[in-house]
Amino acid sequence: MFGNFLYFIIVLLIYSTYQPPERPNFPPGDTILFFLSFFLFFYGFVKYRFNSLVRNLPDQTFIRSDHRFNRLIHQMTVLAVMLLAVDIYGLNISYYFPPVPILGQSPTFEAVFFLAFFILHLMVVYGQAHDAHRLIYRSQISRREYIRSNITISLPVLLPWLLLSLTSDLIQVLPFEGPRRWLDTTGGQAVYFLLFLVLVSIIGPYLIQKFWKCTPLPAGYDRDRIASVCRRAKLEYAEILYWPIFGGRMITAGVMGLVKRFRYILVTRSLLQLLAPEEIDAVIAHEIGHIKKKHLLFYILFLVGYLILSYTAFDLIIYGLIYFTPASDLLTGTGISHSTLVSTVFSVCIITLFIIYFRFIFGFFMRNFERQADLYVYTLFDSAAPLISTLKKIAVTSGQPPEKPNWHHFSIRQRIDYLEKAESDRRWVRRHDSKVKKYLAVYCLAVAAVATAGYQLNFGDTGRRLNNHVLIRILEKEIEKAPASSSLHSILGDLYLENREYGAAIGAYERAVRLDDQDPRPLNNYAWLLATAEDPALRNPDLAVYQAEKAARLQQVPYVLDTLAECYYVSGRYAEAVAAETEALRMNPKNRAYYEKQLEKFRAAAGGETGGKAR
Repeated sequence: MFGNFLYFIIVLLIYSTYQPPERPNFPPGDTILFFLSFFLFFYGFVKYRFNSLVRNLPDQTFIRSDHRFNRLIHQMTVLAVMLLAVDIYGLNISYYFPPVPILGQSPTFEAVFFLAFFILHLMVVYGQAHDAHRLIYRSQISRREYIRSNITISLPVLLPWLLLSLTSDLIQVLPFEGPRRWLDTTGGQAVYFLLFLVLVSIIGPYLIQKFWKCTPLPAGYDRDRIASVCRRAKLEYAEILYWPIFGGRMITAGVMGLVKRFRYILVTRSLLQLLAPEEIDAVIAHEIGHIKKKHLLFYILFLVGYLILSYTAFDLIIYGLIYFTPASDLLTGTGISHSTLVSTVFSVCIITLFIIYFRFIFGFFMRNFERQADLYVYTLFDSAAPLISTLKKIAVTSGQPPEKPNWHHFSIRQRIDYLEKAESDRRWVRRHDSKVKKYLAVYCLAVAAVATAGYQLNFGDTGRRLNNHVLIRILEKEIEKAPASSSLHSILGDLYLENREYGAAIGAYERAVRLDDQDPRPLNNYAWLLATAEDPALRNPDLAVYQAEKAARLQQVPYVLDTLAECYYVSGRYAEAVAAETEALRMNPKNRAYYEKQLEKFRAAAGGETGGKAR
């Protein structure tokens, strides 16, 4: 189930990080042909692989069959993700969407189209896997129900994104400029996301249980028993529901909801039919443990932590891609545009970061939260023996080996072993609680450090320098393609100047002026740098005056005259500096205080030179 969550999010990341090229790789007819061919190949290949598995089942042990079945599900799902990536990056399918009214106007609908196509691939996988599943696990579930359960159990993970994205699309379409401008700011996006996160966290469970078609558990012994455990734990809830996952044939339960009004206890029919009353109590106690230990809140924390991590990594990845990927002309003849290369590598980096975070960091805490929920049984009951017997029944009825590892759960054998240790020594309960608290503290400190780094990268001096380095690299690549562009060299000089790389700035301005000596901007900035460089070795007052006078002849504006006055000043021509600055002030510049201070400086120097006092 959780594996499918990750697959859906990876597909969403593949799509959302893609940047379409200016032109598609293939004409429309070829694109459609390739698109259909890939899907038909996928269908035939999946059918062949699962048919081969079914034919070989009589010669396989159960453990071997179980391993091959689950590995094949994983392989075919990964193949579906890869084919979708080929459709997006190789065939540029989204290039043809803008002419379609609803797709072109709403990025969300376009993304939903690709998600629907991925779901179609998953339906092929589970449809072909059904026969093997029925034979291996002695399952009576129908093909239709098997497909539906595998798909619908994972779709709610997309609910926050869907609501967030649709609302964003709506804001962009409505004729209100204020909300659009606010949403374009970093602060606006952060507030917007946090508000939605809180809203979806609260009402999401209500929508999910409706989507899963859960129904209230009828009044009677089972409902009274579950309600009694909840009262014992002082847990308030909205409803106790039947959970029809896989036709209700799984022995499982669940709980979701941060607040009472939208909190639901979920149980399957098999759980109620196959477990003894005290075993049902233990399972419900486990689910209550998730609420009492605040695990649902911590899951939101981990989501926020990932967003902080990805937000910080975003700048670093972009910087690395721009700085280290080759320029477009180096790709000539490969059939790969520079934008496609950067987009592809960026997507790979983001997806890799996502997999590592959720598979290892989030997975680590999920496993330990599950163990913490197991141990919560001791808060309500004297013994975990009913939970241990339940775990053994799950192992037998599911057909899964007790030792089978799981990235988000400890294996059934590991869970039983730890509970048995706690049965003989309750200190194992406190040890595990202490372990979880310690690692949560380490995680929070790490997130705080990453958040600090992210803030510095985006708003601090470090971020400014990093952004300038990125822009410098972009300009250098553009200059490789247009070396005779004076404006590009001029902008490059400005960035070097802002980064206090004065030698490089002088070189860029020299090239800009040499290419076009009729553009006042590089002349002005070049003159200012030659007059005011922090390193005295880089100053050249005479050349500064020459360049500033050329700029002033081309454009009589306050900031150019101020540069000319400064150049006269550093050359010792104080009277001329006063005259130039006076003329600049006469033009009524916006920042009059600066110009008045400059004029005062020049008058003081002129007065000192003549032995008089400037007035």
